[in-house]
Amino acid sequence: MQPRLKKENYVIGPDGSPLTIGDLPNPSTQRWVVRRKAEVVAAVRGGLLSLEEACERYSLTVEEFLGWQRSIDRHGLAGLRTTRIQQYR
Repeated sequence: MQPRLKKENYVIGPDGSPLTIGDLPNPSTQRWVVRRKAEVVAAVRGGLLSLEEACERYSLTVEEFLGWQRSIDRHGLAGLRTTRIQQYR
C-alpha cells in the first residue's frame, strides 16, 4: 500500500496557475505590486484565506482589501496599478 500524499489546498491564481499558502506574498511585504495584490484577492475569493486572516497577515484594513477587490471587478488587473488610480475613479 502506498502512503497517501497530503493534498495541499490551492486556488487558481490571477495568472491561471495553482496558488497555495506558500505561494502567497510574504507577510512582511512592503511593496504591493499588481501581481501580489491580485494573489491575495484570489486567495480570499477562493477560500484559501479568510478576509480577516488576509487583513491580519498583511496589515491591511478591510477597506483597503475591498478596494483592491473592487478595482479588479471594475477594471481587471490594470485597476490595481497605483499609477493609474486616477483614471479609474
